[in-house]
Amino acid sequence: MTEVWKKLRELGDTFTLAEITATRELFVPRALSPQAVNARVTRYILYGPDPRHRLDVFAPPSASNLPVVLFVHGGGYVGGDKGGEGDPFFNNVGAWAVRSGFIGVTMTYRLAPANKWPAGSQDVDLALSWLRAQIARHGGDPARIVLMGHSAGAAHVAGCLARHGCAPGSSAPAAAAILVSGIYALDVYPDGYDYQVYYGADRSLDAQRSTVETLATLAIPSLFTICQFDPGPFHHHLAAVFAARVKAVGRSPAVLWQRGHNHVSVVMQIGSEVDTAGNELAEFIRQLEPSAL
Repeated sequence: MTEVWKKLRELGDTFTLAEITATRELFVPRALSPQAVNARVTRYILYGPDPRHRLDVFAPPSASNLPVVLFVHGGGYVGGDKGGEGDPFFNNVGAWAVRSGFIGVTMTYRLAPANKWPAGSQDVDLALSWLRAQIARHGGDPARIVLMGHSAGAAHVAGCLARHGCAPGSSAPAAAAILVSGIYALDVYPDGYDYQVYYGADRSLDAQRSTVETLATLAIPSLFTICQFDPGPFHHHLAAVFAARVKAVGRSPAVLWQRGHNHVSVVMQIGSEVDTAGNELAEFIRQLEPSAL
């Protein structure tokens, strides 16, 4: 275990391909598999019309009315995937959910540059609609769906909660949200920043496309995670939400600070023997009241 923390500290917050590759090498042999928890996995379910509208459902052999965790992967808006059979990531998140007594769901979504803002928010909303209608058949409680997003995935979760591009007057059918090292305040970036491939280059639209004000006044339970070795902008995103929440409601948001972790290790670790987040996330989810089905 000491080797893992030493290597992560050496890698620091560079957030380069080399850092991501080295981090992956650390956690691939430690990744929790669905087989290890006897999970029943239903793969490549279509939740919408696009080829990227796919999700996997992870459930215990016998399940009824369990909380549901919908995990939305990162990838800088232009990449990433839920993972396929045999992949370590993000089958580890689905397996962790099952081991924790939940239904796990991992999803893919449309990517930039072909699909720009608010495509990601719309896809999360579409997946939620599918879950509300279908997850009971897999043993899940449609009234206890927890949205969990990482990086760009957290931005899409926040966009869904803000109803970006969603049907007017509709509401996100989520019971709680977990936002891991997310992107919320576009004004923290300089002109020409990479994520304009998704948000566009018109800086006058930054406020409209940011989600800080929505996250400051969320009516559902929310938990934010930030890592010691997250690059600087991610700390600024959370700081913006922190300040807005305190201003709006007089209290800070719930924050889980991950010592020793970098931007990608925080989700690769989930379910492993060195996992420092999984128990805290599970306790947060267990506080949700079951529905009367």
